[in-house]
Amino acid sequence: MSRLHRHVLVLLVTLVLFSCQEKPQGPVSLEQVKYNNNKTSYPDTKMDSLQAINAITRQKVQEVIDLSILYSSGKKDTEIDSAMYTQILGYFHAPDSLTLQPLLQELEGFKVRSAKVNNLQVYEEYHEQDTLNFARFQVDYFDASNKPIARKQREAQYILVSSPQKFKKQFRFYFLTFYNQPIKDSISEAVTK
Repeated sequence: MSRLHRHVLVLLVTLVLFSCQEKPQGPVSLEQVKYNNNKTSYPDTKMDSLQAINAITRQKVQEVIDLSILYSSGKKDTEIDSAMYTQILGYFHAPDSLTLQPLLQELEGFKVRSAKVNNLQVYEEYHEQDTLNFARFQVDYFDASNKPIARKQREAQYILVSSPQKFKKQFRFYFLTFYNQPIKDSISEAVTK
């Protein structure tokens, strides 16, 4: 091989390596997430149900974290902040401000400006006669200059609510818990006689 061929080969290999590298996302902007909501429903016939649940869960977790980052970086006293807070609560089956507190406190404590969800695993637990759906995932937090701050293992509990449309079986996705202790049973304890 001549020197010219070797230089061309090295140049091509270098270009291939640099083109395959993943580019960092940077901070989340309001334009990226302003239309995120939990109103879309997903037909279960387009993908395998487990693949669909994994994809939807990853998307919903990322959307909740992105919206929470934008909310926690604001002043929390404007109409936009209150609308964003309401939008975040729309991802939860029983909207409650206590559900969001662990997430918001962690984001504010680390001064997070962007995050990425990795290694999401969906699994089920059986408790008496209930099937409980969980997502275990890893969150990488980044600061304003896109430097890693922390990597945390987190868990969220979710529910799929049937939302049938005309001639289609569809469902809506809601979180029950996010970053805090999961609900162990959907039926409250009662006194039996």
